[in-house]
Amino acid sequence: MNEQQAIDRAEEIIHQAVDGMSPRPTLERMGPAPVGACIARDDHGPDERVQVTVAYKLTGVPGFEAQNLVRQARDAWLKQGYKHNSSGEVDWTSAFPTVYMRTGPDDFWMDAVTGVVDRAKGEGLASLSVTSPCFLPPGKSKALGATPAAPAAFEAPSPDDAATRRALAHSSRIYDALQVGSAPTQPGEGLSTVRDESGASVHHTWSTEPLPEGERAAAVERAQTFFRSAGWTVRRVPTAEGTPGVVAGHPGEHTVAQVAASTTGAVRIAVTTPATGPASAGA
Repeated sequence: MNEQQAIDRAEEIIHQAVDGMSPRPTLERMGPAPVGACIARDDHGPDERVQVTVAYKLTGVPGFEAQNLVRQARDAWLKQGYKHNSSGEVDWTSAFPTVYMRTGPDDFWMDAVTGVVDRAKGEGLASLSVTSPCFLPPGKSKALGATPAAPAAFEAPSPDDAATRRALAHSSRIYDALQVGSAPTQPGEGLSTVRDESGASVHHTWSTEPLPEGERAAAVERAQTFFRSAGWTVRRVPTAEGTPGVVAGHPGEHTVAQVAASTTGAVRIAVTTPATGPASAGA
């Protein structure tokens, strides 16, 4: 799989959920360029892979329809033969009822979530997100015989670049929120700039020290609390490791942060911010 194939498949899964909805919502794209660092690696070696995440708000419909749209997305995906990641039971009375599902056999993960805006009126906002499996970037893919489509170009960012400073500032705040030590930089981690047809983004990826399972889960929860208190848009997403990860979007910058437990025992963090944007990283 390459980047364009991953994006196309993610978009297909989104439209499988949306195209039959009534009332029909408008898709409003969330986040920066979809390609990002793979943060939930499934082995103990270097990880130079990337993954694609495509997310949309469902707009243009009354707020009281938000939960109904999430139910319709679930039903449409079930008709495609996709499976729940858990029991399939959803607490529809919670603040953020969420459906977690995955495709087969290509193993794309998706969620449909509604956040309550006015509990008294039952009004909210709905969103859909699809995340691809991790795959090698174009240079590595070519070595394995694949032909990349619309390849992204990776390069080292300038340390004086505003986007670099912004990414590092957000990482510093996340580090403070996690309240655990960081590990030495591993192969495939650190700063990079990615350029593709949708623009340029700066990525900063790093890991904590290995933690017991309970402490990993607690650290991810502290990150989620930080993002919510700072006004970020937050989604919980399932991971192969078991502990739900967190994907958060900054309200003013189009910066996206991901925090997820890894099978290595660490918590992996990735911050992606557009190469052009505000000079500060106020959160």
